[in-house]
Amino acid sequence: MGDYINTLLFGYYPYICLAVFFLGSLIRFDREQFTWRSGSSQLLRRKQLRWGSNLFHIGVIIVFFGHLFGLLVPVAVYDFFGIGHTFKQIMAMTVGGIAGVAALVGATMLIHRRLGDPRIRRTSSFGDIAVLLLLYAQLVLGLLTIPISAGHLDGQMMVTFMTWAQGIWTFQPGVADLVAGVHWIFKLHLFLGLTVFLVFPFTRLVHIWSVPVWYFGRRGYQIVRTRNHRRTA
Repeated sequence: MGDYINTLLFGYYPYICLAVFFLGSLIRFDREQFTWRSGSSQLLRRKQLRWGSNLFHIGVIIVFFGHLFGLLVPVAVYDFFGIGHTFKQIMAMTVGGIAGVAALVGATMLIHRRLGDPRIRRTSSFGDIAVLLLLYAQLVLGLLTIPISAGHLDGQMMVTFMTWAQGIWTFQPGVADLVAGVHWIFKLHLFLGLTVFLVFPFTRLVHIWSVPVWYFGRRGYQIVRTRNHRRTA
């Protein structure tokens, strides 16, 4: 039973999440372009928003790209440039830890702002709050993995996760077995990380895809009236 659940969560679930992530984002952009927004509430409690948002976004961006390159760059590339597994793991723990703490502090400020201010709370959807709490939990779990990783500085655990992630992208069978014996905190961290991709198209997170050029492809126009606009007969 345990092997079946492990295979389901880390062998099949990643493909479900990635399929929903890519297809859902594409469909939402094609069919619901004007819902593609960050839903800013910047007019309320600006100072707290500025500090919280900057810390959160900078930290999360560093963590995301650290995971992206750390997991998907082949081990042979690091070996070619003479980057040892221990050095890579210590760097990941140090940089990721600092960025993770920054993101966690920012997320704490954003959650306090969103839930503590009645005006902002009333304008927040269930999805807004749920995805923020999901990311918060993911950041906490990521930081909790650091002490565990510190007990395995030979880098083999990191190589295990790299092999698993690259095996998922290259459709290698049986890759779920690679993470069967890792600490439960790592497993929960992987599961929540995949879940973020699953819910991504249905939340405000889709604004991550936005770059100014996409707005030229929107169908139709938004009507914006100036303050001095007067109705004419």
